[in-house]
Formats: sequence, C-alpha cells, structure tokens
Amino acid sequence: MSAIRKREACLVLVSDDRGSDVRVPSDVHELPAFRRWAHSDAFPEKGRIDFIQGEVELDTSPEDLGTHGSPKADLSAALLNEVERRDLGRVWIDSTRLSNDEAQLSVEPDIILFLWETLESGRARLVPKAGREPGRYVEIEGTADLIVEVVSDSSERKDTERLRERYFKAGVREYWILDARGSKLSFTVLRRAPRGYMAVRPGRGGFLRSAVLGRAVRVTRSPARMGLMTYRLEFRDER
Repeated sequence: MSAIRKREACLVLVSDDRGSDVRVPSDVHELPAFRRWAHSDAFPEKGRIDFIQGEVELDTSPEDLGTHGSPKADLSAALLNEVERRDLGRVWIDSTRLSNDEAQLSVEPDIILFLWETLESGRARLVPKAGREPGRYVEIEGTADLIVEVVSDSSERKDTERLRERYFKAGVREYWILDARGSKLSFTVLRRAPRGYMAVRPGRGGFLRSAVLGRAVRVTRSPARMGLMTYRLEFRDER
C-alpha cells in the first residue's frame, strides 16, 4: 500500500514496503504531463508506475520470483520464440511503455506483442528518444495486438478489472491474464467483442484459441528444482 501526502509542488507517495519516498509532480493527473515525467531523469528507475484515467498507480512491491518472475520469464521466452520463428512482429517485456490517448492510459505491461502490420501501419508508433538517434525509442504510442499480465498480490484488481477495461478502450486485440498464485493455475485469453472482452472457451486439451497468433495456446507448469516451478506456453495448430 502507498500513502499520499501533499508537499510543496508535488505529491509524495510513501511506499510502506520499502519506506522510501517517490516524488510525483503535481500536474501528472494529465496524460501529457505524466508522459513528460516518465521520459525525464526524475522518473524512478524501480517499481511499476502506471497512469490510468487520471490516476498514478505506484507498485514498488518486491517481485515474487515463484509466482510472478518465473511465469513472466518463461512465457515471454516461449512467445518471443514463436513470434520470431514466424516473423510475426516484436515482443517486449517490462519497462516497455505503451501510451494511449483514447484510453487515458500509460502503462508498462509484463509482456506486450506488436505485429509488424500494426507497427508499419502506424496503429502503434515508436516514440524516439530526445536525441532522435536512429533505432532508439522510449515509448510506444497507440495500441498493441496482445498484452499479458501476470497477477500479483498487489495487482489483482488492477489486472482483472481496471486494465481489462482500459486495454479494451485502447484497442488491444487480445489480453491474456495468468494467475499462478494458487494451487490451480489460472490462464485466461480475452478477445475483443463489440462491448468488451470475452473469455475464450477452452477446447480439446484445455487449449484456447488466440486470434492474434492464429494458433491455440495453453499454459502448464511442473515442478523444477529448489521448490520452483517451470511454466510452459504450448502451441497447437487449429483444426
């Protein structure tokens, strides 16, 4: 949890987890101001800081390596391999900022995928660094084809409710939610429908159809060493 207090010309968010202050400029209730702050040297290097409908959400909780770090790493590796093998687009993880004016959103998803056609058409635009050196970017403006969020104790409501609504508003085609905290693994594939996302019904073997990838997917886990788990993102051609 974080407490907010007013101090001079900024808001100070006090993290109970680490006991350190994060100074947030007082005008960041507007998306353009938040984006300027996010690009500045004053922006914190640690923690996830998102802008959602006029509110700044700060999460500096230590990452749970077993139920968040491991599934995020394993899924991103498998998804990256699939996308590169088929030359579909680009996959990025953590610290990749997506901003969308329509949804009043600026976030750093756990995993994010852009198809080449989305990038080349301008539906997603790479924002260059201040120096505009070729090939150097700090943010993506617009929409994404696929976003994956791994639920943590501090992000459950945000991932399952608030971001679900905002990602739909931002035009994100597909939203995957993975929750590895319980004894039973929960993996949901949400696809766009006229009025919101709808959960894809599992087919044979528990596979879920991904329209973005054109294949069916499922996530499984199995014991590894040191009491940890290995997570596998599996693919199957549709028939």
